Amino acid sequence: MDFQTILFEVRDQIAFVTFNRPDSMNAMNRQMTKELVDACKQIEEDHAIRIAIFTGAGERAFSAGMDLKERSETSFSPLERRQQKLSATVQTQTRAVAAITKPTIAAIRGYCVGGGLEFALACDMRVAAADAKLGLAEVKRGLIPGSGGTQRLPRTVGVAKALEICLTGDNVTGAEAQRLGLVNIAVPAGDVMKAAEDLAARILKGAPMSVLFIKEAIKKGVELSLDEGYRLESDLSAMIATTEDSKEGPRAFAEKRAPVWKGK
Repeated sequence: MDFQTILFEVRDQIAFVTFNRPDSMNAMNRQMTKELVDACKQIEEDHAIRIAIFTGAGERAFSAGMDLKERSETSFSPLERRQQKLSATVQTQTRAVAAITKPTIAAIRGYCVGGGLEFALACDMRVAAADAKLGLAEVKRGLIPGSGGTQRLPRTVGVAKALEICLTGDNVTGAEAQRLGLVNIAVPAGDVMKAAEDLAARILKGAPMSVLFIKEAIKKGVELSLDEGYRLESDLSAMIATTEDSKEGPRAFAEKRAPVWKGK
């Protein structure tokens, strides 16, 4: 695809998606939203891709969130925007990345605020620079986090801390975000992409179907009762046992060699 506001590259089974509007701190305008939705669909449909890493161009920001200048000029009514977000069709970038069944990682440097943090929250894992700035400042703009922030943040850091972050609009550093469980890994800014790629490489060592089934079990399971979660886990465990890779793993262990995964 010919993208204008993002960069898209695939290397070693990893899709690298870069928000590419550094002059505006990678703010998300309508064009970028559309291109991110398209990129997420491509990641999901391309069987050569097993994992995706999202990041921002330049040193200043992962993303400063919504393009407020464009929003101020928009002709959408509030009811039209609400209906668009509630539509069963994936039309927003946060819903698109959350719909990917493969693991996703946000690699964060600089500011990751507003819709930028909401996008990162929609990813499965986050690697951040220790001095990165993460926050949801919509309360200071007369808005609320409207792309999943009020729902995903409390599920990630707990209700009390989510309320503090959202109601004050204050940022937390990458180092503090790691302590809160908001990011998985915090490293010096120059090491962010290496840390994200190292995490992806560790995941890629696992059996492809196992990776997909584990993600499904965890992401769906946390929304279920414990008994329902057990049922989901049992169903997926029974299904994975029918794959060729489920035989290759124990065989490779017994033969003291690295497994050769077929993804089936």
